[in-house]
Amino acid sequence: MMKQHFLSLASLACAFSLLTACNSGSDKGNAATSDSTSTTTTTSTGEASGSDTKGIGKFKNVELTHPLDEKMVAAGQNVYNVKCASCHKTTEEKLVGPGWKGVTDRRTPEWIMNFVTNTEEMINKDTAAQKMLEQCLVRMPNQSLNDQDARDVLEFMRKNDGKN
Repeated sequence: MMKQHFLSLASLACAFSLLTACNSGSDKGNAATSDSTSTTTTTSTGEASGSDTKGIGKFKNVELTHPLDEKMVAAGQNVYNVKCASCHKTTEEKLVGPGWKGVTDRRTPEWIMNFVTNTEEMINKDTAAQKMLEQCLVRMPNQSLNDQDARDVLEFMRKNDGKN
């Protein structure tokens, strides 16, 4: 009887996971940009239900390139192929973790970089990361990305989302 109850709960959790798209909500705060010659500095303001839209970590202000830095995109794609592709697709489709399509529209650059470089603390303390864990049911392992790897992955994500 106990085994049947556990299997029913596991089936229900699996069905719920399939019905909900990981990372489908938008926690992105209002973005303010200031133009410069080759870059735009993006900052985020506001909080989303107890979670700072910048996440938890050292990244407080990420400078984005305009246009995209193609060398960073290529380096980010290499990191993706080695460390990310086994769990994430570049489409909206969930594999183990959520698909990456649209992630730069849903999350701030700071949140993304803090999440990929400070994964454990983000999952433990950031409400948006905790909601993803509830939906995906798998804790993302720390991939030990350095700051440059994280920035390159962000640039690859931006390219994947059609930014230029």
